[in-house]
Formats: sequence, structure tokens, C-alpha cells
Amino acid sequence: MRNVYLDNGATSYPKAPGVAESMAEYILNVGTNVNRGAYSSSFKAENTVYETRELLCELFRFNKPENVIFTKNITESMNVLLKGLLKENDHAVVSSMEHNAVMRPLNKLNKVEYTKVICNEKGELNIEDVKKAIKDNTKAIIMTHASNVCGTVLDLEKVGQVCKKHNLFFIIDSAQTAGFQDIDFQKFNADAIGFTGHKGLLGPQGIGGFIVNDRINNEMTTFIEGGTGSLSDTEIQPDYMPDKFEAGTLNIPGIYGLNASLKYLLKNGVKNIREKEIYLLSRFIDGILNIENIKLIGKTATLDRTGILSIDFINNDNGIVSHELSKEYDIMTRSGMHCAPSAHKTLGTFPKGTVRFSVSHFTTMEEIDYTIDCINKIATTIR
Repeated sequence: MRNVYLDNGATSYPKAPGVAESMAEYILNVGTNVNRGAYSSSFKAENTVYETRELLCELFRFNKPENVIFTKNITESMNVLLKGLLKENDHAVVSSMEHNAVMRPLNKLNKVEYTKVICNEKGELNIEDVKKAIKDNTKAIIMTHASNVCGTVLDLEKVGQVCKKHNLFFIIDSAQTAGFQDIDFQKFNADAIGFTGHKGLLGPQGIGGFIVNDRINNEMTTFIEGGTGSLSDTEIQPDYMPDKFEAGTLNIPGIYGLNASLKYLLKNGVKNIREKEIYLLSRFIDGILNIENIKLIGKTATLDRTGILSIDFINNDNGIVSHELSKEYDIMTRSGMHCAPSAHKTLGTFPKGTVRFSVSHFTTMEEIDYTIDCINKIATTIR
């Protein structure tokens, strides 16, 4: 069997070279906690954790490693950011392409309202609609950098300019673009960027985080409190970074894995990785456009999009199609709502959903051509 993995939008596979070895090195030869012991292995782990903060600063063009906070994933990051910043009677602005990692925390907040800016049927954002959504009590704009359903990249540089003009906090969900798209914290006028290690950053599951500037940090309350290994003579959470947001033991094996994947990304270049994925995507799009009984969702052009491609198999059950791709052809995809019902409503695919194919730069052209051939067979045989 071929084992064609095209579900990188959910989690990347394979991981970057060196990830497994780095995690094994920690587990086998280090194994200790950080900020808890005055012995050499603890110092070694602390150095790796700090170096990983520095690598993330390099990736996002940020300049304060202590303001890089580790969480278990970007869902936790967005919860910490939104629930730490937004308070009663605040208003926020989001796009209609948001993942539930943003929408569910927002809907849980008591007496916090939001306006959802509706994108067009290709997932594109109109900046004028963003401006119109701002109210007197608007405190923040929270926005995904790219749709996890159709791959459309939103122009967040323009959104950041609007935030700067209106003195609003700007929080970015980089789940689908970190490691694929250049993300410049200062250029985007960002106040916070959430990231996850297991997608485009090519690291393991269970490690993510966020970076914040001092402006938003000073406005945020803590989401969880506990032991930090610092100020242990008091029962009050430290208010300095990163301890303020890092209560409890960190996922140090995950940080070791992320350390290795970040070094791989920075060595090989995000630009080169993006170019490879877009090249594969272009071949993919060209190969399916003339296949009957399917509809490509979102943009047909490769400009301003990621390596995600969503297809609606017209008159067929997309869940069955995804199952058939796996069972008969060993092509791994994801079907359904992709934890983004608002995006599917925007794209006209709710409640049926789509079959999502997502490439990585490890995907081969042979795998793309094979997948195109299999899509053609399924589109004409399943009823």
C-alpha cells in the first residue's frame, strides 16, 4: 500500500528530521524538570527550553523570549488569550472563517459580545467590512491567518493597520500558517500570536503556545495558577514572564521535539517550504478542475492560499468518499466540518462539509498524481 498522507492540516506527518531523536535524548539522558533543581541535567533542560523560546522569536520576528509562553496546543493558547483579555461589556471582531478554538471560548465568555465579519464565498476578507464592525466598546480583533477549510490566507497586515489606527488589541491564530507563511509580529502590528507545534511547525502533538507584547500582557489576567518553581514562599502567582502563564510542569519532551523542528524549518527556510507546497498544490488543482461530479471549494488560484484543498463530491456523501479513499486507495484525508462550522456556512458547504486534502513539503508529485487519479475514479463510481 502507498500510505499517502494528505491530512497535514490536522497534524503534520512525517515530523521534521531530528524530532524523535531530540525527544528521546531528553527522555533517556536528561529527564529532569526545569526551575526545580540546582543540578546539571536541570540546567541542560532549562537551556533547551530557553533556546526554543529564542527560536520562536526568530521565526515570528519577535524580540522578547521571556514573552514566549508554552501551552499544550493553540486551543489552550486562544483560551488563555481571550479569557485573559476580554471582560464584561467588551466587544470583539472576528471573521466568519474562524476555527472553534476561537469561537467556542468567545461564546463562553459572559457578557462579551462580538461581531462576525462575513467573508466571501472564496473565504476572502474585505477590510472595509472589518472597519464597519468596530464599535465604541471594541477591545480586540481576533482572526485566523488562514482558513483550515479552504486554505485562503487573510490579509492580516491590513487588519493590523486597522487595529493600530483604532488602538485595538490584535490577536492572531497562526495554526495553519506558522511554518508555511512568513509571520512578522511587528509588521502585522500584532499584540499576540497563538501557535501550535504539531502542524506546519513539524513538531510533536501536545506542545503549543503564544507570544505576547507587554501591552496586552499588562491587560491580561491569568487563566491557570499553580507551581512555577519561582517565588515559592508565596501563594500568589508571579506576575512576571513567563511564569505568569506557565503554572505547572511544562511538556519538556514536546519542547525538545519542537526545538529540533524549528531548527529544521529555519535551516531550510519557510519560503522554500512554502514554494514546494504551492507547487504541489498547483499540480493538484490543475489535475482536478475538469473532473466531473466534484467542486473545488474556495480559490482556484494559488496566490494567498495554503496547501489545503477542499472538495465537495457532488451528489455523494463526503464522509463515504473519505472512507473509500482510505480503504480502497490508502489516501488519508479528513471529511466533515473541520471544527469550523462558520467557515463552511460562508463557503456554502454547511452542513455537508467537504473532503479536505492538505499537503506538506514531504508530499511527492507521484503521490499528487496518484491522488488525482483516485479522485477521478471515485467521482465516477460512488453513488
